[in-house]
Amino acid sequence: MPRTPTLPAVITAGQIRAARALIGWTQTDLAKASGVSEISIKNIERGATDPRSSTLGALQQAFEKAGVIFLEPGDIRNGGAGVRLKKVRRG
Repeated sequence: MPRTPTLPAVITAGQIRAARALIGWTQTDLAKASGVSEISIKNIERGATDPRSSTLGALQQAFEKAGVIFLEPGDIRNGGAGVRLKKVRRG
């Protein structure tokens, strides 16, 4: 059975910026991949707006499709909230 990604309660502006940096995306790249406007992404990242959960979900799904894994606050595997790239299986 395919594994459904586990969504953290809320991804943070810091996680969004970190995820973009991790995979080398600009805000424009993220906008194209997620369907969220670039101005919305700018506002979310600088804390100027309180985004809808559907908007955060669209951003998270775009990142996860690109190989980013989000960690929930309190996840002790690597010290708390954060992002990482998942291991790519070859073969």
